[in-house]
Amino acid sequence: MLPALVMMALILAGIPAVLLTINFFLFQAPPPIGSQRPAAAVSVLIPARNEASHIQAAAESVLANTDVTLELIILNDDSTDATGEIVQTLAARDTRVTVLNSSPLPENWCGKQYACWQLGQSAKYELLVFMDADVELAPHALARMAGFMQSSGVALGSGFPLQKTQGLFEKLLIPLMHFILLGFLPIYRMRKTSNPAYSAGCGQLFIAKKSAYMAVGGHSAIRASRHDGITLPRAFRQAGFATDIFDATAIATCRMYQSAGQVFHGLAKNATEALASRNVIVPATAILLGGQVMPAVLLITALLLHSKSALIVSAAIATALSYWPRMLLTIRFRQSLLGAFLHPLGIGLLVAIQWYALLRQLLGKNIAWRGRA
Repeated sequence: MLPALVMMALILAGIPAVLLTINFFLFQAPPPIGSQRPAAAVSVLIPARNEASHIQAAAESVLANTDVTLELIILNDDSTDATGEIVQTLAARDTRVTVLNSSPLPENWCGKQYACWQLGQSAKYELLVFMDADVELAPHALARMAGFMQSSGVALGSGFPLQKTQGLFEKLLIPLMHFILLGFLPIYRMRKTSNPAYSAGCGQLFIAKKSAYMAVGGHSAIRASRHDGITLPRAFRQAGFATDIFDATAIATCRMYQSAGQVFHGLAKNATEALASRNVIVPATAILLGGQVMPAVLLITALLLHSKSALIVSAAIATALSYWPRMLLTIRFRQSLLGAFLHPLGIGLLVAIQWYALLRQLLGKNIAWRGRA
C-alpha cells in the first residue's frame, strides 16, 4: 500500500513541478518602455466601496505615472466611510480625476461588476485599466502595460501584482495564487487558443481594449460573478478574443486582506466559481492533497516505519518535487519563507476553504463581503 501511495505522490507532485518550471520562463513582465513608442492614452478605473484606508495611495500612485496620457475615474460605490470625501478632494486637486457615484445596485448584479461596468462606459480612451483600490502602481506601470497590449496583440491582459503579506494566514495562503496559476495552467497552450478552458487572470489588475470590452458586454457579461479574475477572461474568450497574463511584480503591489478572518472569507467568497465548483472540487482536492500534502506525510511515515531505503528515497523525491515550485516562487515573487516551509499546511487550509465555500453554497448561505451577500 505504501509503495503505491508513494508512486502516486511522485506523479501528482511531479506534474505541477514540471509545468511550473516551464511557466516560470513564459510568465514575464511587460516590456520596458520603448524610446520611440508614442505615449499611450489610458483610462484608469477604480471601483471603491469603503476604501478610505487605501484609495488615496492607489490614486496618487496612478497620477504619478509618466509617459502616458491618462484619466483616472473613481466610482464611489455607496461607501459609508470617508471614501467619498477623499476622492472628491483628489478630484478638486487634479483635473485628471473624475469621481462618479454609483447608481442603485440592480437585482442579480455583483456590486464590483456593476461598478466596473459603469466605469467602463464612462471611459474616454481605448485602453482601460481596471484596478482594485488596494493596488498601488509604479510610475512606469501604465506605459509598460500599454506596451504589453501592443506587443501581445490581445484584447485583455491581466497582471499579478506583488502580494504583500503580514499575518501567518496571509503568508500561508496568498502565495498559493501564483502556485495554482503557474503549476496548473499551460501558458504556452493558453496563448495558442482562445478556448475558454484556459481563462486566467487576476481581478486586482486588468487592461483591456475598450472596443473589445464593449463588444463582449464588459462586466455586464459577468454581472453575477464574484470571480472576475476567471470570468472576465472567459467572457472575452467566449466572444473569440485573445487574452493573456503577465508578471506585475515590478510594477504593482497589493495587500489583499488585513486579517486572518478577511483571508478566510475573502478566499471563500468566490471559491465556488473556481476550485470549489461542483465539477472541479473532488479532482482538485485529490490533486492538491495527493501532490502537495501526501509526500511529506509519506516521507515521515516511511522514516518512522524504517521502510526500505528505496521507498524512503522515493518519498523524499516526491517531497522535494512538492516543495520545488514554492521555492522558485518564493525567490522570484518575494514570498514568505515561512509560508513556503509550511506549504503542506497552506494547501490543507486552501482545500478546507474550498469545501467550506461549497457547503455554504449547498446550504443556500452566500458569504457576505463588504456588507453585500
